[in-house]
Amino acid sequence: MTKFRSHIERAIAIHGSQVKLAKEAGCSQQYISWLLSDAKQISAEMAVAFERATNCAITRNDLRPDIFGAPASKKEKQGAAA
Repeated sequence: MTKFRSHIERAIAIHGSQVKLAKEAGCSQQYISWLLSDAKQISAEMAVAFERATNCAITRNDLRPDIFGAPASKKEKQGAAA
């Protein structure tokens, strides 16, 4: 399983179903299913929508590090919060 796919599956688990995640993110269930097939790449706009839909549990950086940069490490996040 790819990292991307595991992030999408975590987002689904947060909402309980593909349908509920799709509704919260403003896309269709078919789009969620498409993302899961063959590790398709999410658009930058949808990466932001997923970040909002998961209350930052899955970040835009997790989904599109090529655009938004690599996710911050736990140490970096803790240092920023201090």
